[in-house]
Amino acid sequence: MSTSLIHTQLDDVEAAVGSLQGRAPEDILIYAADRYFPRIGFSTGFGPEGCVLLDLIGQLELPIHVFTLDTGLLFPETYDLWRRLEAHTGLHIEGVRPALTVEQQARLHGERLWERDPDRCCLLRKVEPLREAVSGLDAWISAIRRDQTADRADAGVLEHDARFGLVKVNPLAAWTQDQVWDYLRANDVPFNPLHLRGYASIGCSPCTSPVRPGEPARAGRWRERSKTECGLHVQGSRSTPGAEQEGRQGV
Repeated sequence: MSTSLIHTQLDDVEAAVGSLQGRAPEDILIYAADRYFPRIGFSTGFGPEGCVLLDLIGQLELPIHVFTLDTGLLFPETYDLWRRLEAHTGLHIEGVRPALTVEQQARLHGERLWERDPDRCCLLRKVEPLREAVSGLDAWISAIRRDQTADRADAGVLEHDARFGLVKVNPLAAWTQDQVWDYLRANDVPFNPLHLRGYASIGCSPCTSPVRPGEPARAGRWRERSKTECGLHVQGSRSTPGAEQEGRQGV
């Protein structure tokens, strides 16, 4: 990305971020859809927050391209939720898949790469497919909240994403977990039944386990490792207005 385009994005974010602070998620979505149409997409992992945003996008009939990273390793319950959410919202959710199938990855990198080198596995099955999916976009929407992890604590409702070279929109950045679940219940939005079985944060099945009493929500992701992020939302991929324009490129 050219330096001039980066500066343009930063100026655009800085001009909008003040007016969007404290606004409802639907207001942020409406602004983003209007400002960045037709080059705007929403990447959902079908977590509770993603279900909220899918419901809002469907209700508001916003022209936002919706997709999910289908790693080939999702839980059966997640694939079923995918179909139920399409029926509930009336949206088509595109499946973005890695260049390699799970079997091809095993032949090239060895069996069960996620156990030996989970960062590499996430790079191949999530980060690189997302990079390809957003390559033609000016903005992408995520469902992260600030209180989920330390890497997300300073997320703005609108920010420049240096890793992917576009504007990142976080409509639920200021929401709490309780607000998310209150919305789902009040609007009868489908969610993953694994949440009722102790899975607080759900990703690929080999790398996700139930959360034990007293543990944080993402403790069940990559258990027994220091890893808490797949590489899509790390701090190095983010630049707020006035901050460094170049993000850390590793996952």
